[in-house]
Order: sequence, then C-alpha cells, then structure tokens
Amino acid sequence: MNFYWVYNLPTWLFALLTIAVVVAVGLTGLYSTRNWVRRIHGEDHSHNDVVGFFLGAVCVFYGITLGLLAVATWQTFTDVQTRVGEEAAAAGVLYRDVGVFPEPYRGELRADIRAYTRQVVDVAWPQQRQGIVPEVEGNILSNFENDLMGFQPQTNGQEALYTEVYASFNRLADLRGRRLQSVREGLSTPLWAVVLIGAFLSIAVTWFFHMKSQAMHFWMTVMLGALLGLLIFLLAALDNPFRGEISVSSQPFELVYQRRMLPDK
Repeated sequence: MNFYWVYNLPTWLFALLTIAVVVAVGLTGLYSTRNWVRRIHGEDHSHNDVVGFFLGAVCVFYGITLGLLAVATWQTFTDVQTRVGEEAAAAGVLYRDVGVFPEPYRGELRADIRAYTRQVVDVAWPQQRQGIVPEVEGNILSNFENDLMGFQPQTNGQEALYTEVYASFNRLADLRGRRLQSVREGLSTPLWAVVLIGAFLSIAVTWFFHMKSQAMHFWMTVMLGALLGLLIFLLAALDNPFRGEISVSSQPFELVYQRRMLPDK
C-alpha cells in the first residue's frame, strides 16, 4: 500500500496524524484488555513490578534500534543535501570556466548550463518531490557535451582549459547521477516493519499493568504513544530526502543561477 500521500500534508498535520494513530492504538488496546489483565494478575497489582522491568528492557532495545535508524536516516538526508550543494557549485564552476572560450562556443555552452540549471529548479525538483526520476536535464547535458566536443583547441593553453572544463563536466554529470539515485531512497519495507512492530510491542507491554488509578494508566499510555508517534514521524519525515516540507531544497541551484548565470553577471 502506498503511503506517500502523507508527504503532501503540512508537516504539523503529518506529525499530529502519526501521533494520533499511535495513541489511538494504545488506548484501544488498553481498554479492550482490562478484563483479561485482571484475570491474569490474580491478586490486584500482583505483577506490576515484573511488567515494569519487562517494559524497561523492551524500550531499551527498541530505543537503540530506533536511534540507530534515525541517525542513519539523518546521515542520508544530510549527504543528499551536501551532494545537491556540490552539484550546484559544479554547475557554477563550469559556467565560469567556459567564459574564456571564444565565441560562438562560449555563448552556446553557457546557454546550455543556464538551461540545465533552470530545468533542475523548475522541472526536475517538482518531479523529485513526487518520487519521479527526472530525465530531461540529461538531454541538456548531452547537448552541452556535443557543443564542447565541437571546440578544437588551437594552443596549449586552450588544450589545458578544455581538459579542465571536460573534467568539471564529468563531475557535474556524476553528481547528477548521485542525486537521481537519491530520489527513491528510503528505509526498506523490512526495516519499516521493525519500526512499526517494535512500537506496537512497546506500547502493548503497558497494557499488562494493573493499576488502581485508571486515569494514571490512561495518561501514561497517551504519553508513551505520543512519544513513539513523534519518533516515527521524525523517521518518516527524513526518510525520503525530496518529499514533504522537510526535504532537500533546490535553493543552491537558484542561488548559483541568480549570482552567476543571469545575463548581466
């Protein structure tokens, strides 16, 4: 089942919905198991200490697992963000380097880079936010390569410059490929199963408490459910680097375009 629609929600609503679902599961289980828990306790509150120790152990194991996944997800998110910045910088460097080429090559090559940058910002990024791997800017890079291949260096200086420009072009193409690989990155289904089943087991252990105060048990379940829901929301929000409001921005490309590629720059 596809749950990507949640990334179209505002961040606050996404968080609230996640917390509400987990809390609802916790409270449903709490009230549906009361009679059964009273029977297995025998005497009132006879096994609360054992349940407490067991809950602590379950939460420790689940907390470690969730913490490791959260760190890995955040690292992936920041890596994608860094690569996007590097790709934008590579486009800016390439635009600057071809500025010393003679006409008409300089104009053609710079026009290709401007078109590539605008294509990434205006077309590729909206597609990436929908989980679609963009392809059109690859055609623009091919046009750039064809135009570059049409230039024949006449001096040693031009030869060195041509080599440098071609190396910058290869770096830009490599960074683009890495960005496209990140469009559909995310935790695998088995890992999400571990996260969700672990959250269910953690909150299910609290149902085995037999408390005199039902209000205390109610609020303990609500608070634990809210915490688990908040952690699951954080993991989900960072899981897909280009989806949702918490996502990698195209701002580095926009800044490079505004500062280096406008006609009067």
